[in-house]
Amino acid sequence: MYPLLALTPIVTVFVFLVVFRLPAKKTMPLALAVTSILAMAVWGVSGKLVVASIIQGLVVTASILWIIFGALLMLNALINSGAVNTIRRGFINISPDRRVQAMIVAWMFGAFIEGAAGFGTPAAVAAPLLMALGFPAMAAVTMALIIQSTPVSFGGAGTPILLGVHTGLDNPVVKEALASVGMPYMDYVKAIGWNVAIMHGIIGVLIPLFLSVTLTRFFGKEKSIAKGLEAAPFAILAGLALCVPYVLLAYFLGPEFPSLVGGLIGLGIIVIAAKNNFLTPREPWDFAEKEQWEPEWSGTYSVEVGQERPGMTMFKAWIPYVLVGLFLVLSRTVPVFKFILTAWTIRLENILGTGISAAVQPLYLPGFIFVLAVLCTFFIQKMRPGELGRATVTAARTSVKAAFALGFAIPMVRVFINSGVNTSGLESMPMELAAGVADLAGNTWTGFAAVIGALGAFIAGSNTISNMMFALFQYGVATRIGVSQSVIVALQAVGGAAGNMITVHNVVAAAAVVGLMDREGEIIRKTLIPLAYYLIMAAALGFILIAIGFGIKL
Repeated sequence: MYPLLALTPIVTVFVFLVVFRLPAKKTMPLALAVTSILAMAVWGVSGKLVVASIIQGLVVTASILWIIFGALLMLNALINSGAVNTIRRGFINISPDRRVQAMIVAWMFGAFIEGAAGFGTPAAVAAPLLMALGFPAMAAVTMALIIQSTPVSFGGAGTPILLGVHTGLDNPVVKEALASVGMPYMDYVKAIGWNVAIMHGIIGVLIPLFLSVTLTRFFGKEKSIAKGLEAAPFAILAGLALCVPYVLLAYFLGPEFPSLVGGLIGLGIIVIAAKNNFLTPREPWDFAEKEQWEPEWSGTYSVEVGQERPGMTMFKAWIPYVLVGLFLVLSRTVPVFKFILTAWTIRLENILGTGISAAVQPLYLPGFIFVLAVLCTFFIQKMRPGELGRATVTAARTSVKAAFALGFAIPMVRVFINSGVNTSGLESMPMELAAGVADLAGNTWTGFAAVIGALGAFIAGSNTISNMMFALFQYGVATRIGVSQSVIVALQAVGGAAGNMITVHNVVAAAAVVGLMDREGEIIRKTLIPLAYYLIMAAALGFILIAIGFGIKL
């Protein structure tokens, strides 16, 4: 009964958001009410703790809104400065084919940004850039979310592994088992990271093809899968260009570098390939004329094609993205910059005496990086004060619109996760749900491990938090059924990465930056197919790897 009840908040979100297509601003208040009532009435969570969890969620909401504002500010600054028109010309010179453009911007550039920052930042960067290139807003955000899979496990310089799995498995039971075979704990965490890279490296090769087919099937004049498959040779090249260095970097250098450096290497390879028409489709593919687009494809932004501004060179036009990438890498990898940006922390300790705390580091969040890049761009692109002012006002207005949905979605997540502090003696709702699935699955658990990871990411909005919640649980189930724990925990991390495609707050945030508020359910429906592919492939790989004795069994 308890696992079924724990599933209720997730079912509420899915049914109303995806099936009934209600906007998030209506669905998430309902989901918060259902979760809070369930927590207090069944789990025995105190009203004070529910309120403290909601306050904690609002602090996280403020962090995400700061990122949304920064991303919107950059987009609107580029529109107002005229840089968008120069960037658009540059991509047409590389390739006029929209399928190829999606692979370059979403897959490769998105992987690099994910490797540098994590935190859903790629969608905030890639989606508006694609829209600026002439993609419908719905297509742009769908592309940006589909790639929130393969790069995510090594996002933020390896945070989901080095913090998520590390913290999740930091338990005497695990350490005693490792001590008995003489293996250092961090070596084990990195070995799990290698297992994760192998799985992502195999599954991720086809993600660029999913981008291509999704574009042509849902947004093409012909609504044709075949048009997407025409780009298969180039799509597979794009998949290999990221995934091969990605796997090698995970093995030789560790979890910090696969997405960050792999994205840069792959970007260089496919830009050169596209410019030289190597494996590109014979006939470039484009969207229909804008007048023929379906109404729901377009957001509230209109990025009109205009004349290029005199003196706007390609370097000047691209400088905001160059600066964002540079600042993100420096802030995450150079200790002195990281120290400066993390020095200011706003904390709420022991909220309402419940032991729940919340903290935000405004300067370390990607939102500040966006703002800093835009301020530099103001001088480099010689913007007028009025242009920056208009960009700021537009960004602020749209951020406020996103605040309502996020202001209920994230508090709901915190109530759900914090429900383990109760008078009933039950585990938290996520743990009860996972235990119920494990009891049903028995020895076939390998096929479900990635699904739990995806559910954790859907609930928490983070691969890192999903790994923190479920890594030890996955380890325990693997021990009970007598299979490699490192493979099962790796499946958890892979599923948690794939779950980012449908995470509500990622979807709400990405929709906000392209002006698609209230259409979150439609976006999720389009990402369910690649998500299903990822989870099915992960399950199949898990069974194969265990069958051949891959991984570490303690």
